[in-house]
Amino acid sequence: MAGAPLLEVLAPGLLTTVQDLGRFGYARWGVAASGAVDALAARTANLLVGNPPGDAVLETTLMGLKLRVLRDTRLAVCGGDLEPKLDGGDFPLWRGAAVRAGQVLSFAGPRWGLRAYVAVAGGIDVPEVLGSRSTNLTSGFGGFQGRALRKGDLLAAGEPAAAGEEREFDPAAAGYDGPPWRLRILWGPQEEMLAEEGRNRLRSSVFTVSPDSDRTGLRLQGPTVPARPGAPDSIISEGIVAGAIQLPADGQPIILLNETVSGGYRKPATVIAADLHRLGQIMPGDEVRFEAVTLEEAVRLLAHLEERLRAAFRPPLPR
Repeated sequence: MAGAPLLEVLAPGLLTTVQDLGRFGYARWGVAASGAVDALAARTANLLVGNPPGDAVLETTLMGLKLRVLRDTRLAVCGGDLEPKLDGGDFPLWRGAAVRAGQVLSFAGPRWGLRAYVAVAGGIDVPEVLGSRSTNLTSGFGGFQGRALRKGDLLAAGEPAAAGEEREFDPAAAGYDGPPWRLRILWGPQEEMLAEEGRNRLRSSVFTVSPDSDRTGLRLQGPTVPARPGAPDSIISEGIVAGAIQLPADGQPIILLNETVSGGYRKPATVIAADLHRLGQIMPGDEVRFEAVTLEEAVRLLAHLEERLRAAFRPPLPR
């Protein structure tokens, strides 16, 4: 049961939903993971206000969100710089801050990036569905009444942890270095369906992100990536992970995100785990390039990223 309201939605922005780190273990029944597209930003925002990293946050896209604070609390905003304002003055990014009842947090528009994450002390309090508070927009469940936020919605928070020391996080540690974006990939699982020319073109070309992109995937436009002669245009549908790069018959890659469970296009490569959070900040019109790495290097890069996050929040993070 949610407690007293903490936030009032004065304007919902282009798209604002409640998300946590996702709903896993139900893909066999067609239930997508959902969750924050930039999971690192969501985790960090929670840690900055003293929450466990998997608590529910608000994910807002591009611009327009406006929230009235109804009780004194602590907030943190991480991810894209959508020009957050508190009562019209600048609100700090990547740092927890105390806010008072009656103050208004708003987002004027993007200086950089696509999505920002708002964490409140205690976490956004909505019912768990299948072990997660994330919104599944396609199926209409989870989050706040299974939908994007609307004007007039009232959001509650859980019981906040004891206030800790003031902390901030340097986003440079997370590799937000685009645009242009250099995404590291592992070949597979169907790389054998690419001609050698196709492999070379995928890793040497510059692609542009199409406006026809969303939480399901990033559609890329650029040089056609040719398949091996005789390779089928599609395969038997199989399970898909976030970061998988699909190659439809037109040869224009699609990077899959959080709202897909299975698919029947060939997948010649997959974005490595250490770069998945960066996918959440790629905007339509941004340029993308791919760089192939080894499995050993992908593991090392992920371990290095996690260690930098852990070092910023010692004592050790909750697991």
